[in-house]
Amino acid sequence: MSSSRDDKSRVKPSEPLRQRADDVLGHLLDQTLTSGLYLVATPIGHLGDISIRALSVLANADVIYCENPRHSRKLLNHYAIKSELGAYHEHNAGRERPRILASLEAGRSVALISDAGTPLISDPGFKLVRDVQDQGYPVLVVPGPSAPIAALTLSGLPTDRFFFEGFLPAKPVQRKKRLAEIAAFPATLVLFETAQRMAASLADMADILGSRDAALVKELTKIHEAVERATLNELVASFSESDPKGEFVIVIAAPAKDGVDEAEIMTHLRPALDTMSVRDATRQISDELNVPRNRVYELALEMKREMET
Repeated sequence: MSSSRDDKSRVKPSEPLRQRADDVLGHLLDQTLTSGLYLVATPIGHLGDISIRALSVLANADVIYCENPRHSRKLLNHYAIKSELGAYHEHNAGRERPRILASLEAGRSVALISDAGTPLISDPGFKLVRDVQDQGYPVLVVPGPSAPIAALTLSGLPTDRFFFEGFLPAKPVQRKKRLAEIAAFPATLVLFETAQRMAASLADMADILGSRDAALVKELTKIHEAVERATLNELVASFSESDPKGEFVIVIAAPAKDGVDEAEIMTHLRPALDTMSVRDATRQISDELNVPRNRVYELALEMKREMET
């Protein structure tokens, strides 16, 4: 009997965390939000990815500006946030910026959010931030989710240096021209694309950039999240057979280094194969030397066979 009573009275491991989170949020909610423009990151899919500080800022802000009030109201309703909501997007920015500056002049606190992720990243807002700073008002950031960073970390490609392109031009001629301009960048490329244009864009990427390693990331943090890692040519083939839906990020390896011969690759491969599988050694050396993975894999297989004979 006593054992049963002990089980009922035992505190669940999650209870201290729940209480502490409630305390932290309550403390932040009790504080008055100082006047300024707050750039608040919001979830890119999973509503649970919002931070405690972001919730408190959105709840305490005098007004929240967003791209699409109907879309953002879903997030705010989920957390019972009743702050005033206004629209700020590329079509009304020129009209709304003076109103936001007037709100700051009146000592109000203004939050800016995007439809998903971090404001200003492939979204309107930089002119607003510039004008607010020029007028001497505070601009504060509440960091959080970002689709380019999430996709990059999931891609399995080098993350030490990357270039975020955003959306490529919709028209084929301009798209190919832009791809040619960024083709030689010595960094991992991160791009957005719509489902409707993804097949055509992948074909242009393979044509202009060559058959580089890449990762196609779909529906980040949502139920149907998926990552397909392959060469651009392989992605073109697989994507053409599917009926694309959802939101996509494409991550592409940097161009191969000129002058990396087989001898250099094998010099790096030999010690790696002593402690790693062919697959893991291939991935590591391909990333280190920035050469195509299939080239390293063929050499690794050959070396492994020689080492075992």
